[in-house]
Amino acid sequence: MVFIRDTEMSLRAGAALVNTLRNVSFDETDTLMSTDDLDLYLAEYPFTGRIRRDEVELRELRAARARLRELWSVGRVDAVPLVNALLRDGRALPQLVIHDGYDWHIHATDDSDPLATRILVEVAMAFAEVIRADQWDRVRVCSADDCDAVYVDFSKNGSKRYCDTGNCGNRMNVNAYRRRRARQTA
Repeated sequence: MVFIRDTEMSLRAGAALVNTLRNVSFDETDTLMSTDDLDLYLAEYPFTGRIRRDEVELRELRAARARLRELWSVGRVDAVPLVNALLRDGRALPQLVIHDGYDWHIHATDDSDPLATRILVEVAMAFAEVIRADQWDRVRVCSADDCDAVYVDFSKNGSKRYCDTGNCGNRMNVNAYRRRRARQTA
């Protein structure tokens, strides 16, 4: 295990939120357009506390994606001020909590804070752990030539190159195979 469970969950939720707005040649759709889309996201990445499921909350989450995406576009040292700004803007006050079958873990915002604030702060806390553990090389953008989805590599050996959002690994392997075959027959 590279990171503790709640850190991994927050990193996955952050990447998934960023990837709701993907810029890939085979699918340039925004998958966070409606409150139904928000419900789908929250079903896979549940958050505790107040959730309004309204247009304002949807707009706030859509805006949060750009701040999170920025974390995948910088190196470890340059991520520090971004993480600190997210924590400061969210008025983070880390506290140990236990609830809903989860063992002791940290919440850094109040349950009544806006969902976007809670997500930004939780993801920032997770990125703080990535920085502290010197695991920034696991923060990645998909290596497929037609995809810019983000992910964090949780594999044991840190060798993952492709995201899980567009079948990129299989597509790139098929493309490489076809190129090899074409060279052999040429």
